[in-house]
Amino acid sequence: MTNPYKNTPTARFIADRVRDLSHRKTQAEIAAEAGFVNANFMSLLKSGRNKVPLDRVPSLARALEVDPAYLMRMALDQAVGATAAKAIIDIFGTPATANEIGWLMEVRDASDNTDPRLTARSRAALRGIFGK
Repeated sequence: MTNPYKNTPTARFIADRVRDLSHRKTQAEIAAEAGFVNANFMSLLKSGRNKVPLDRVPSLARALEVDPAYLMRMALDQAVGATAAKAIIDIFGTPATANEIGWLMEVRDASDNTDPRLTARSRAALRGIFGK
């Protein structure tokens, strides 16, 4: 039995979310909410034996209580590899989470929609918010 996706951020993230939600719902309940017929499929995702089916990202994200764009970025990388995922994102754009869209809307509002350039100073200020 091999686990080709064992060390992927996606497998680790799913395992962490299942653990974090365990006080409110079982792994079987998460699987059912995600639309997986076999409750054991969550174990296969957590262990890295299977990759996340891209068509299940929206329902799995709801079941895991995470933003679907965030899960899609990880699942896409897992599904097609980093190089192909980068090509897809370069063509279609990166999926933005609701939180990221909130930041964007605030930048637009704060700048009166002037399309401000990211300068060294603004980059430093932003990075300072996150302690970097």
